Amino acid sequence: MKLKTLLASAMLSVFVGSVASGCTYYKPIVKIHTKQTEISFSWWGNDARNEYTINAIKEFERLHPEIKVNCHYSEWSGYQSRSNVQMASNTEADVMQINYAWISQYSPDGYGYYDINKLSEYIDLSNFEESELSYGMKNGMLNAIPIALNTQTVYINKDIYEEYGLEVPKHWNDIIDAAKVMNGKHYPLAMTQKSSWFFATSYVEQMTGKRLMNQNGNIIFTADEFKEMINFYCQLIKNNVIPQVEYFDKLKIENGEYAGVLAWLSDAKGYCETAISNGYEMVPADYTTFENRQLSGWYAKPATMYAISKNTDTPKEAAILLDYLLNSNEMASYQGIEKGIPLSKSTRNYLNKNNMLSGIQYEAFIKMNQFNSSIDVISPFFENEDYIDMYTDACNNVLYEKATLDESAVALYENLTKQK
Repeated sequence: MKLKTLLASAMLSVFVGSVASGCTYYKPIVKIHTKQTEISFSWWGNDARNEYTINAIKEFERLHPEIKVNCHYSEWSGYQSRSNVQMASNTEADVMQINYAWISQYSPDGYGYYDINKLSEYIDLSNFEESELSYGMKNGMLNAIPIALNTQTVYINKDIYEEYGLEVPKHWNDIIDAAKVMNGKHYPLAMTQKSSWFFATSYVEQMTGKRLMNQNGNIIFTADEFKEMINFYCQLIKNNVIPQVEYFDKLKIENGEYAGVLAWLSDAKGYCETAISNGYEMVPADYTTFENRQLSGWYAKPATMYAISKNTDTPKEAAILLDYLLNSNEMASYQGIEKGIPLSKSTRNYLNKNNMLSGIQYEAFIKMNQFNSSIDVISPFFENEDYIDMYTDACNNVLYEKATLDESAVALYENLTKQK
């Protein structure tokens, strides 16, 4: 991240030519070379994301010829492992795409990333609500800015529900009772292993008024609450409300065998678009609830975030790039809603004016905004894969009669509390 001088001063070239009269003259051609600052930018993604991001960076360099951007990118697993090494060795990129959980991992005191508030001269933070920026705050410092928000969302095949005379479900009993009406011909809902962890947590948090864990990842549930979670999942399986998560098959959404699916907002297109193209009407449902719930039980998180390295030698240039990535029309035209529905007001205005905000993902975004006041901020530790595996194992121990419900709940509680 050093300042690279291509040429420190103007160079003078002299062209000697002649004219028809035979008179010789000198025609100076002056080429001005200015100082160019090099910065680095890293992200993860598939080939399509890499391609549009590279093209967007080329456009940025055209608009800012004084800045040269060195791009570093890979798929997720490689990016994550390399980031671990870079953050430990202080060799991370000037501007980087980060995961929400990394703020707590790499910046527990708020000093792990650059305080973006100090760069507000170059980054238009007014495009974001304070509640949105709060996801990137740590100890009073703005460590990162979310690109878009993500939450687990219930998507319903409205056509199939209507075949059975059912409305789009709103309450837990609506989904459970739908299984009785469908009588094994369709599953009212389906979900992956991770989504089932979210779903059962939501149910029990609403029922008990207790959170599973706090923002620091400390377990608050007792064995009794975990018993409710395990029993809830097992009853969903036994009553054909959902298939076992190990047997989840995305293709069965597309052909209508699943009448609904629980998935991330950012995955709406991937899970629902083929079913829609097959003629089904897929709609985002309200966030499932009890009429007199004690807690929301539903959580949101940044789909992904941008941060600036605390070690950068070029904070101004890094900030100019960050503002471009978040707020510019140029980046919006390349990215669209590929990383989710942008939070930046200026970016959404551009997309809206150019008819780029539509479809099931945007409908889910609108639904999230309608329920925004009742959706909580997720703990960075909530998606711990070990926690989710332990929960699934505990459920299966009951389903396959390897342990009683009480035994599984106590074992799960003890295993989870040992992790912290």
